[in-house]
Amino acid sequence: MIYLISGALAAAGAVVLLMILRALVAPARRLAATVQCSRAHLADRIGPLASRVAALRVALDRRRRRRNAG
Repeated sequence: MIYLISGALAAAGAVVLLMILRALVAPARRLAATVQCSRAHLADRIGPLASRVAALRVALDRRRRRRNAG
């Protein structure tokens, strides 16, 4: 008798868990799409910034070399 009750509770718990997971699938997909879009936008913004930082480093290195040479 206890085995039957335990089995029924386990089955009910599995059904509830599947219902919860099913309800979370759509928001998880939307979140994944939002993350992908945000990463793409951020990458588009970081590219030019990285090139500006690299150019600034080159300019600073040239300036230091001129000061040390003179």
